[in-house]
Amino acid sequence: MQFHYFIGIDVSKNTLDWAVYTSAGLVGQFQSDNSAKAVGKVVKQLIALPQFTVATSICCLEHTGIYNAHVLEVLYQEGFFLWLEASIQIKQAGGLQRGKSDAIDAIRIAEYAYRFRDRLRIWQPTRSVLKQLTELSQLRHRLQAAINQLAVPLTEQKRFGDRALQCQLKNHCDNSLKALRKDLEQVEASLKSLIQHDTELKTLFSLLTSIPGVGTIVATEIVIATDEFKAITEPKKLACHAGVAPFEHRSGSSVRGRTRVNHHARKSLKTLLHLASMAAVKSKGELQVYYQRKVKEGKNRMLVLNAVRNKLIHRVYAVVRRNEKYDKNYTPILV
Repeated sequence: MQFHYFIGIDVSKNTLDWAVYTSAGLVGQFQSDNSAKAVGKVVKQLIALPQFTVATSICCLEHTGIYNAHVLEVLYQEGFFLWLEASIQIKQAGGLQRGKSDAIDAIRIAEYAYRFRDRLRIWQPTRSVLKQLTELSQLRHRLQAAINQLAVPLTEQKRFGDRALQCQLKNHCDNSLKALRKDLEQVEASLKSLIQHDTELKTLFSLLTSIPGVGTIVATEIVIATDEFKAITEPKKLACHAGVAPFEHRSGSSVRGRTRVNHHARKSLKTLLHLASMAAVKSKGELQVYYQRKVKEGKNRMLVLNAVRNKLIHRVYAVVRRNEKYDKNYTPILV
């Protein structure tokens, strides 16, 4: 697919900065409010550019969460091709940079799209049910964090504080904790109902939760992160995305760093995979045997747990690829 116009969009909460780049250089620059109506006006300005066609243009913008909502919706309806890229990818590809403003950032995004047009990935909107799943999952995470923020200090202070004072503090928080826990139960019920009433989600969750250590919460994060396994189609890519894939750190004869994971990762998914691996090695099965054997061999416990995380990811993709639930008693047949 040949693109001639590369449109960089710098997204902020209130404004959008646009830069139009071609092989001849910068040919247009605009600024608008971050609203559906304002985006529609910019579309008219783009179409008015000499020899501009929607079919030969691509819009590149960074992941900025909900701030992208208006621009993605309007441009997709207008038939534009869209490319969402990680901000750190664009920043590092630009090399040494001096100065920063929204207008400059829009130009840099447009230049990035032009330079790396052979690596572009066309964005497609997710299903509405997955958007609901994402919002409910994020709300559940916020509620759980609020409960922990109140409950954990009270539990820890029991051993060291004055009993009368601790009882008083607990009474002050009881109503808030009860309300938060009730809200959490309702959100989890909504999550389960959403999954059960969608055929595709129901099938995916039945496959994923058949794997020892993978529960509904872990499965939810994996389904959201991979866009139902459409955005991330290989286990190694998900391992890299989650920050559990080990990388070498060596150079020449002087740099001999140990192999380690990269810190640029989806931390929420990494945390949940860690909890899943802990649950897997505590229950009887192949992973528990593997973990105990490696620890006895003198391997670092965290390295072994990271290997278990990778094994869980590969099992997730295996059950999805085969469309079969995980079989705990499966025995490989050697030919």
